[in-house]
Amino acid sequence: MKIPANFAFSQNNLQDYVDCPRRFELRYLEKLAWPAIRSEPILAVERHMQLGERFHRMIQQNQSGLPADLIGATASEPELIEWWQAYLSSAPDPLPERRLVEHTLAAPFGSYRLVAKYDLLAITPGERALIVDWKTSLRKPKRQILSSRIQTRLYPFLLTEAGKSLNNGIAFKPEQIELIYWFTADPRNPEHFPYSSNQYEEDRSYLQNLIADAVNASDTNFPLTGDERMCRYCNFRSLCDRGEGAGEMETDSLAEESSESSGYDLDFEQISEIAF
Repeated sequence: MKIPANFAFSQNNLQDYVDCPRRFELRYLEKLAWPAIRSEPILAVERHMQLGERFHRMIQQNQSGLPADLIGATASEPELIEWWQAYLSSAPDPLPERRLVEHTLAAPFGSYRLVAKYDLLAITPGERALIVDWKTSLRKPKRQILSSRIQTRLYPFLLTEAGKSLNNGIAFKPEQIELIYWFTADPRNPEHFPYSSNQYEEDRSYLQNLIADAVNASDTNFPLTGDERMCRYCNFRSLCDRGEGAGEMETDSLAEESSESSGYDLDFEQISEIAF
């Protein structure tokens, strides 16, 4: 199935393509809803996701200026209270004063677009820009896994490409950008990924080649992943004859590699490019 001309590539759909091209096709091109659970136990997984969404909203409110005590009073679940206390005591600090929460950037990239929604951008114009991403996964993935994720490459690259409106009309230099992952599972040890000009050029080439590969696949076929472990956490597994039982989110470390971007993508088709 052809990739439409107005298609926007994001960390989620690109990660899906890397994990399984067929899943990318089913989810983002055919927009197929397939009634299968992604992981077991389903109620515990759903509850964890809901708490994660609420935690992100709490941080968003706090970074927007709402007092922490008022926000914390809305939490009653033990996990949420623990996460909030960890955030208050261990969040990355100091951060630049200018804060942009849940901020979306988009820019043309070849014949398509790149888009990203940032949990937090903390900026000192003309000096530096910090990307902070809050993670509520059950375990903290290894740094090697994090460095290979699309998000780690796309987020600083797109900020370099499309962030000059946030920097007094001047594009950020890659060396002024840093990505920080903060984990509820290990709040005192966030992972820092400083950016560089060399990494920026590598990411440009990587993203260009990855998108070209996806476009070429749309002219032929989107193959199934060769790593069938991925299928345990894909709701299309029965459609692809890759089994029916879901993987155990709490006991399988592979789940942590994909739990933060497992198909809960945003619809960016209506987002206009930000001038740069």
